[in-house]
Amino acid sequence: MAGKRTFTMIKPDAVQSGHTGAILAMINKAGFRIVAMKMTQLTKQKAGEFYAVHSARPFYGELVDFMSSGPVVAAILEKDNAVEDFRKLIGATDPAKAEPGTIRALYARNVGENAVHGSDSDENAADEAVFHFPRTEMF
Repeated sequence: MAGKRTFTMIKPDAVQSGHTGAILAMINKAGFRIVAMKMTQLTKQKAGEFYAVHSARPFYGELVDFMSSGPVVAAILEKDNAVEDFRKLIGATDPAKAEPGTIRALYARNVGENAVHGSDSDENAADEAVFHFPRTEMF
C-alpha cells in the first residue's frame, strides 16, 4: 500500500531564482499538506551523506557541490499515494523531457540543476524525512 508522506527539497537553483513560493503553491494546489518545512543549507558533508546512494556515480561530486552551494527548502508532504503523486508533479529529472506544467518543466535549469528533489519510494521518503527533521518538527 502506498504511503501518505513524501520528502522534498527545493534545490539551490530554484531558491536562488526566487521560485520557492511558486513551487510551494503548486504543491498546495496539488493537494499536498505540508507537515514539516524549513530553509537550511547543507554542508558538503551532509549533502554527501544525503546522496550517498549515488557515491559511485560520476556526477556525485558535482551533485554534492551543487546541493551545498546555497539554501534549500526541505519539506515533508502528506497526501494519499504521496510518493507517486509527487513524482508526477515534479516531472522527469531532465526538464527537456518533463511533462508541460510540471515543476521541473517550469523551473529547472537542466538535468543537474533540476529545481526539486522528490523521494523515489516510501522507504526513502521516511529515511529522508528523519535525516532533515526530528519528530518534534513534524506536524
